[in-house]
Amino acid sequence: MTTAAAGSPAVRAEGIVKRYGPTVALDGVHLTVRPGESHALVGRNGAGKSTLVSVLTGMVRPDAGTVSFGGEPAPGRGDTAAWQHKVACVHQKPMTVPELTVAENLFLNRFTGGRTIRWRALRERARRLLAAYGVDADPAARIRELGVEQRQFVEIARALSFGARTVILDEPTARLDAAGIGRLFARLRALRAQGVAFLFISHHLQEVYELCDTVTVFRDARHVLTAPVAGLAEDELVAAMTGEEAGAVRRVRRPARTAGEPVLVTEGLALDGHFAPLDLTVRAGEVVGLAGPAAGGGTAIGETLAGLRTPDGGRISVRGRPVRTGSVPHALEAGIGYVPEDRHREGIVPGRSIAENVTLTVAGRLGPMGTVLPARTREFARRMIASLDIKATGPDQPVSALSGGNQQKVVIARALAREPSVLVAVRPANGVDVRSKEALLGVVREVADGGSGALIVSDEPDDLRICDRVLVVFHGRVTAAFGSGWGDHELVAAMEGMAAAAGGGRGAAVTGGTGGTEGREGTEGREGTGGREGTEGTEGDAP
Repeated sequence: MTTAAAGSPAVRAEGIVKRYGPTVALDGVHLTVRPGESHALVGRNGAGKSTLVSVLTGMVRPDAGTVSFGGEPAPGRGDTAAWQHKVACVHQKPMTVPELTVAENLFLNRFTGGRTIRWRALRERARRLLAAYGVDADPAARIRELGVEQRQFVEIARALSFGARTVILDEPTARLDAAGIGRLFARLRALRAQGVAFLFISHHLQEVYELCDTVTVFRDARHVLTAPVAGLAEDELVAAMTGEEAGAVRRVRRPARTAGEPVLVTEGLALDGHFAPLDLTVRAGEVVGLAGPAAGGGTAIGETLAGLRTPDGGRISVRGRPVRTGSVPHALEAGIGYVPEDRHREGIVPGRSIAENVTLTVAGRLGPMGTVLPARTREFARRMIASLDIKATGPDQPVSALSGGNQQKVVIARALAREPSVLVAVRPANGVDVRSKEALLGVVREVADGGSGALIVSDEPDDLRICDRVLVVFHGRVTAAFGSGWGDHELVAAMEGMAAAAGGGRGAAVTGGTGGTEGREGTEGREGTGGREGTEGTEGDAP
């Protein structure tokens, strides 16, 4: 690690408060990053990390508090050029233009030389800029031709070319393999030696220990901890994030259940850049959890099962029958119900009624020869409203007029309309209040208790408490498995890449195997991803 330079901080935020109506997104937080320092900002979802990034980049004006760069007050809101000179953010989602060349992306909206563009000179400027920051990329290549790692380097070089000496990295390793992460970290260390400061936001705590000097923890919109990484035990860091001490965690103990026949089986299912070959079995009467951050591979697995993504290889079967991959209609017909993560963007049609929304997947069954009879549609909707206890005036009420929790019930109702063999739900209680969350998760549990299977993809421990088994997905691979008796501390540790801390005799690291993995000590699951050889579990193979 390099030593942070003396003098004024690269960036300092003091007493930052931000409210959105009754919601407090930031409650008097503070943060200081020094030149040449790599400073980690960590916390669970809703901790306030993204809101602070918006404040530090001038996208959001705080209700209270101050921000300064190099000892000088932050630029005024709307002065884009001044903000670009101070700070830049490299987002998890690429902000480059795929069809333009590297040179064109580097100098987008900054072409000089009169009315015409001197392309040869532009490429030469780009070559010098890339060389100055050690970026190996052809200025004439189109961005879409580059790998994820190279695109990130181009974005960092563009940010620094404005004069910014503070760079915010938002989940920069989410789509990189181990070798790519190593090269990224080497480049960041070289830039730090030049005095560039980095604010590193990551769900992977092992990377915090590998790269960063200092770590700051936010929890529930408040500042909890700032400490040197070298002197901070892993258990202390996880405890600061969860609010629970390692030795005093709440454990989940579910009654033993007898699972039935397999309802969902994947064999070698893989999607390059998202998740490695996955062997997974969900049985009738069982709820299985896939735990991990959204970019860790779990969401992509759920979308692939639902037919929204086409895998590079592998097979999916439902109740022993093969499913055509990459096809939503075939996934539905095979018996896969799907609850997407974002109900507003993917789950509901706001301008339509409850009846129209809940019957979208069964419209062809509500009348003769594929026609739709309004009376049957309303009657079907009434049954779904009653069974899921949707608070509404009736089936004709616009879905946009419902509360968030009831809108989510409509999404689940649509997924259940075809009586699926397996329900795949990505963060099914996302953005709802505690009472609605309990009701929604109760519905998922009832699906399994009724003889189907369920798969919950989430990074929230509360979502996973109804699960019979939980598999942790980290960088696209299943790295740990938990049966009964896991606690928040150990599950979060595993999700953050600290699998060793997640053992405790209840869950353990999972080694690879394209034909199915077998856990180490304490692992109750046999599913897994990656690797070649598995180590047999001491508690027996999972179904």
